[in-house]
Amino acid sequence: MTLATAYVCVLIAALLPYLWVTIAKATGERYNNRDPRQWQQKQQSPRSQRAHAAQLNSYEAFAPFAASVIMAQLAGVQETRIAALALTFVVLRVLHGLLYIAGLHYLRSLVWLGGLICVVWLFVQAALLMSP
Repeated sequence: MTLATAYVCVLIAALLPYLWVTIAKATGERYNNRDPRQWQQKQQSPRSQRAHAAQLNSYEAFAPFAASVIMAQLAGVQETRIAALALTFVVLRVLHGLLYIAGLHYLRSLVWLGGLICVVWLFVQAALLMSP
């Protein structure tokens, strides 16, 4: 695995919110593009609401993940380690979204924690290499 793998993972993580919002729109009442935010608030389908929540959570998780990959790379963390953690993060985030939509909240929270650990691990490794 190379740094290119990690960069592709950043791209995938950036696109994940759009996957979840597509599911939210497809599982709700007939979608109205004239006022999409108001449309989502009116949805009664729990699946649509959970897919929307997965979308928002994906946006929240993206910035720290992308920053951790960049900081690890700039600090000189081993490329294979960055790639492995990035790939693990993306797999966990896809699983997180699927579990969110399925309503499996305990498993979802465990998977979320795994993704957070990947991000923190990348930050810590970067910090350790940059400390005097």
